[in-house]
Amino acid sequence: MKKVLIICAAGISSFLMAKKASEYFQSSGEETVVNAASVMAGAKAISGDEHDIYLVSPQTRQYFDELSKSALKKNKSIELLPAQAYVPNENGIEILCALIQKIS
Repeated sequence: MKKVLIICAAGISSFLMAKKASEYFQSSGEETVVNAASVMAGAKAISGDEHDIYLVSPQTRQYFDELSKSALKKNKSIELLPAQAYVPNENGIEILCALIQKIS
């Protein structure tokens, strides 16, 4: 099972995106779970090697370089999400899930 973590400022908007993305993967029969966390919790998750892929939300791009260094030390994928992949509608979720599939 693939585990993905979306990191945002407080973990609130990313929670909605993660829930919808997980539902999308579940409905298509893919074993991918998407979770959400704040920047602080996300940094701890990277250090703890808890997920396979880390996605940084557009509003927290200022933390990307720091988070990226930690993820690369753990040999984990990390990407800065484009704004169009961070919209909680059908099109945005499809873009987000396609990005996750591409990273795999």
